Amino acid sequence: MLSACLEFLGMGLCLLGSFLVMVACGLPMWKVTAFIDMNIVIAQTIWDGLWMSCVVQSTGQMQCKMHDSMLALSQDLQTARALTVISAVLGVAGLVLTIAGAQCTNCIKTESVKAKVVNAGGVVYIISGLLVLVPLCWMANNIIVDFYNPDVSSSKKREIGAAIYIGWAATALLLLGGTLLCCSCPQGAKSAYPNKYAPTKTISANGDFDKKHYV
Repeated sequence: MLSACLEFLGMGLCLLGSFLVMVACGLPMWKVTAFIDMNIVIAQTIWDGLWMSCVVQSTGQMQCKMHDSMLALSQDLQTARALTVISAVLGVAGLVLTIAGAQCTNCIKTESVKAKVVNAGGVVYIISGLLVLVPLCWMANNIIVDFYNPDVSSSKKREIGAAIYIGWAATALLLLGGTLLCCSCPQGAKSAYPNKYAPTKTISANGDFDKKHYV
């Protein structure tokens, strides 16, 4: 019962984490305008994402433009694109594995194999969380370095956007959920009450059962 509860909890956390990875991947708010110095009087906000850049006016109007060329992007954006997409794909693969090996399904008959499949799904989710963590930390580090760099003009300085915080939350959910899945089905688990059999009765030399087996 405890292993089933851990399995359902881990699967739920991983599903939510994978969904948040997809949300963070699509949101344009990875870098947002930093309102410092003269920027505080500017009536527009710039959002930079993995796939597009958006300009939000003070009136509420927003205009977005897709990035024209992938090769023209900075190295951190190219890496973030690749790793977040791979992380999302691994999230789908982990879902297939965990459903196939879940205790509530009959896709696999052997209990030991089901446990191994669920453990494999947990490992896939952990790898997915680590993959999305790399571009998040890299992007956040570049934003912070540029923010405190005096050679970067105030108009080009950015702050950490909501998409990065969502990605960090997704990473935590994936790592926690994947760990629970790995711990929910211990391999080699068998019945708590092993069967015990009485010793076989031996036959004496004259063909009768040995009398020591009788009371």
